[in-house]
Amino acid sequence: MSGVPRALLLFAMSADSTPRITTEVQIMFFDTDCAGVVHNIAYLRFIEVARTLLAEQLGMGLVGMAERAVFPVVMRTEIDYKKPAKLGDRLLVEGQLDALDRMRFWVSFDITRPADGAMIAQSRQMLCVIAMPRGRPVKLPEDWPTRFAHLMK
Repeated sequence: MSGVPRALLLFAMSADSTPRITTEVQIMFFDTDCAGVVHNIAYLRFIEVARTLLAEQLGMGLVGMAERAVFPVVMRTEIDYKKPAKLGDRLLVEGQLDALDRMRFWVSFDITRPADGAMIAQSRQMLCVIAMPRGRPVKLPEDWPTRFAHLMK
């Protein structure tokens, strides 16, 4: 397995139709500092990959976004580092659509180490959809309030 996260469980849905994704990553040298501990920016890269795959479930695949010039943009990231991950560790990044309103949506991520069950980090991000090249926010897709009614704020 390479250091680039890969999808393990592509596009799983829970019983309540909440989009979820799980990716796996093995910690490589470039993910760590001189002590062999994962540096904080690497976790954001792991989350970025999982969020991009999750976006596909939401109708925001990379090619489609580029063709429509409409993109989800991260407006806020919160991350809590719980335990250090180290060189060679294999981690799971589990993400899901967490909440939404008319103009914004939230996704959350848990990064765990299956070898010992440790919670490594937890993150939550707030996004909005931006139309380019104007850079203006647009409403979320019109089917989302119905499709994800259980997540509406």
